[in-house]
Amino acid sequence: MRKYIHKLLAIVMLVGGVLVTGCASNASEEELAQLDALKKEVSSLEIQVRDKKSEKANLEKQIAETNGKIQQCQSDQEAVKKAMGGQ
Repeated sequence: MRKYIHKLLAIVMLVGGVLVTGCASNASEEELAQLDALKKEVSSLEIQVRDKKSEKANLEKQIAETNGKIQQCQSDQEAVKKAMGGQ
């Protein structure tokens, strides 16, 4: 039964591929212009994504530096408290 289904599926895919290929038409000038505009928009959006990722990385670096300073400050406060007798 499975062999029959696989053969039938292969035949359907082959016939479908031939039909799709045979029905292909050339793109009009308007369609080509739309495609070109979409390609430019995609390129622009990819640049924006790259810039935002870079900006995000810089902000994460700044946050990490600030957190490090906060931890150091807290350590210094604890050391001062201990030095003053634990008040």
